[in-house]
Amino acid sequence: MASERQRALELRRQQLQWRSAELRQALGQQAQPLAEPLRWVDRVRGAWAWLGHHPEVPLIAVAALVVLRPSRTLRWASRLWWAWGALGRIQRLMGPQGG
Repeated sequence: MASERQRALELRRQQLQWRSAELRQALGQQAQPLAEPLRWVDRVRGAWAWLGHHPEVPLIAVAALVVLRPSRTLRWASRLWWAWGALGRIQRLMGPQGG
């Protein structure tokens, strides 16, 4: 009796493994359209991590802009500062979310 139950459990385990393999294959096929966008996400994350390890690169770029185009750089800096403040005001007006 125990061996019959053991065989039934083994058969059920094999069926579940086959079904799992089928589902993994189907998921792989259905996920194909996401492959290229996910590659881009990986590239962006890699670039962001690289910039995190090399913060001098964006600082040098900003310094070059300040030296080469000071009026344009100041104009964009003031716009960004205004946008940052506006975003903070909007967030304060909306109040805490979800609580």
